[in-house]
Amino acid sequence: MLLPWEYGVRNLARRPLRTALTLVALATVVMLVFVVVGFIRGLERSLAVSGDPNVVLVYSVNSEENIENSSIAARTPSLMVASLDGVAQRFGVTCVSPELYLGTRVKTEDGAGGLGLVRGVKSTAPLVRRSVKLIDGDWPQSGEVIVGRLATAKLGSSDDALSVGNQIEFEGQTWKISGQFAAEGAAYESEIWCDLEDFQIATKRQDLSLVAMLLSPGSSAAEVQLFCKERTDLELRAIRETDYYAALQQHYKPVRLLAWFVVVLVSAAGIFAGLNMMYGAVAGRVRELATLQAIGFRRRAILISLIQEGVLLAASGSLLAGALALTMLNGMAVRFTMGAFTLRIDSVAILIGCGVGLMLGVLGALPPAIKALKAEVATSLKSI
Repeated sequence: MLLPWEYGVRNLARRPLRTALTLVALATVVMLVFVVVGFIRGLERSLAVSGDPNVVLVYSVNSEENIENSSIAARTPSLMVASLDGVAQRFGVTCVSPELYLGTRVKTEDGAGGLGLVRGVKSTAPLVRRSVKLIDGDWPQSGEVIVGRLATAKLGSSDDALSVGNQIEFEGQTWKISGQFAAEGAAYESEIWCDLEDFQIATKRQDLSLVAMLLSPGSSAAEVQLFCKERTDLELRAIRETDYYAALQQHYKPVRLLAWFVVVLVSAAGIFAGLNMMYGAVAGRVRELATLQAIGFRRRAILISLIQEGVLLAASGSLLAGALALTMLNGMAVRFTMGAFTLRIDSVAILIGCGVGLMLGVLGALPPAIKALKAEVATSLKSI
């Protein structure tokens, strides 16, 4: 016969201080798991939504995967439009976006700032970067910029410093913020966009970093790749945008593996902490457990009751940590080498975090309970 369910619940209430400390410890461990898993999920989602399967990026063959180091001739966009038939058009405008992209030191009005990502674009950029939406202000004119909604996290400044109407400084010039944009969580959200010609003048460059092209339905990226291979004098390479960000996924694979290893370490530390606390809790109940055996309860029933107490505590700690993670961590901006992204506490993160919490409850209660129940009943009844 099993012990009543209420017995385990009442035992938790009999020791409120110890129960509260154990609950806080378990919630802290699960919260750390949520932070790391949210980091992984946020990074993966940012790279996954950044690419458009119909967009092809053309940049220097010598820059490998680093577009910031790419340098191609300014005549490349017009040359490719004249040579290729698969480029999409909208309202008579060719969907080609010549861009100059680099990292530079950005200073805000409040004196803060850091290394930011600036992209010089033309008015055709929204035709190619279809996920970009202006959420405040206007498209930049000469001497103006628009900032992504995560640019503050990348620069380490406050939201007010990058509000519409303020000014920022980079490349020796002062720029007025004319608007803010969002991109559905894509990597562009941590960037600053300005007029291409203004940016070329500020950087004293006449070249481009890349050309982004939107292909028409039925066209293939292989046509663009074939053109780049035939025109060896231009030293170009073409890659589908989704493939480019898939390569970045592989580039950051060691970081993600390290993060999962941290999850394992945090979980292991939580298990040992739970073992320590449960050993202390069970050690003070040796006579109680022996009495239960003396009045007829089997050791298996007592073991299940002790595991029930651990699981109840772990489930409560997991729920507490989950509520805090959803309200405080979900959507929090994180600075990273590629720019910035937001922590993502989604269903996968909730499943992993709560699963780790329940595992802590079971594995933390099992060894001390087995050790206490192995002792002789007569010896345990005489213990103080």
